[in-house]
Amino acid sequence: MTFATWANGIVGALNTVVVPLIFALAFVVFLWGVLKYFFLHGGDEAKRSEGRQFVVWGVLGMVVLVSVWGIVNILLSTLGIAPGA
Repeated sequence: MTFATWANGIVGALNTVVVPLIFALAFVVFLWGVLKYFFLHGGDEAKRSEGRQFVVWGVLGMVVLVSVWGIVNILLSTLGIAPGA
């Protein structure tokens, strides 16, 4: 087993299982914030502020995740160990 084969297996598992799971978690945090901000606590400004924070952190999490995922894939492509390379 070569290093490239081993790296392709690890990267493939991360790209197909771990990253989508973390992205789904960030999306759930975003949706929870939207629910709290618009639907659950429409009249309570303190609770709406808490919901707004969930929205901000959910969006920030998704942006960071997509950015890091892109940088890692560029790095792996550069090194020639990207899945499918």
